[in-house]
Amino acid sequence: MNLQQIKTEKRLTLQQIADMAGLPKRTVEQTIYRDTCSVKTAIKLADALGVTLDELCRNRTDETE
Repeated sequence: MNLQQIKTEKRLTLQQIADMAGLPKRTVEQTIYRDTCSVKTAIKLADALGVTLDELCRNRTDETE
């Protein structure tokens, strides 16, 4: 999952992402540190960040396989 990279690129805090996505901050933290989340959470994050699910979820190494 590319959430940490997107967070850094957009210069957002965990709280800002949580507020934008309508999620608890703890959910965003767990998504970053566990590198996984539910589809429902991924959709909310992608919509809030203005990225596709593919951009959010697909590891760059997956593209070369």
